[in-house]
Amino acid sequence: MLIAMNNSVTNTARLLGASLRALLVLTVLTGVIYPLAVTGVAQALFTNKANGSEIKADGRVVGSSLIGQQGYGLKYFQPRPANGLGVNSVNTQYKLVLSGATNLSADSKVLLKQVEDAKAKVVKDNSVPGYAVKPSDIPADAVTSSGSGLDPAISPQYAGLQVHRVAARNGLSVAAVEKLVKDHTEGRTLGFIGEPQVNVLELNIALKDLVAEQ
Repeated sequence: MLIAMNNSVTNTARLLGASLRALLVLTVLTGVIYPLAVTGVAQALFTNKANGSEIKADGRVVGSSLIGQQGYGLKYFQPRPANGLGVNSVNTQYKLVLSGATNLSADSKVLLKQVEDAKAKVVKDNSVPGYAVKPSDIPADAVTSSGSGLDPAISPQYAGLQVHRVAARNGLSVAAVEKLVKDHTEGRTLGFIGEPQVNVLELNIALKDLVAEQ
């Protein structure tokens, strides 16, 4: 019986030792070596994407090409509405917002009012002497938010609708601003995935540079 007990203790100790060694090896492999290898490859081959697709202007990071921003003045191109986002009450220093949709149904009176209010604002903001915006000219992305509320891009139609207002407020020709929009319009991915789009942050940085050249 004593021999059996000793064998049991020995086997248990051996299995425990093997388990601990396996844990240590797997921890090093999956917790240290693999992450370092993946990070190294990402930094070597996809530096910009690995670092958050940062956009720089005047030597500093001003945002990401993947996340939209709000709060542009009317001298700049406006992004999609960001309805449905909540203010982060924990970290208010940077006025962080929560990504999310309104979850309102298509027949919601609240959603209908949001769209109507947004449409009226687009007409008011973008109608300038010699150019009047008609409600029928307004694309859907100008009056509705996306599922995340953080879309970085708008449609070329919405960007084009803003051209006259941006030109007038910055003392630029309409042709120059139209060219700016055209130069920053991205086609469909691989030629058939998604829709053409214009990154608002990148467009506004280019606009600022164009104004500075005047």
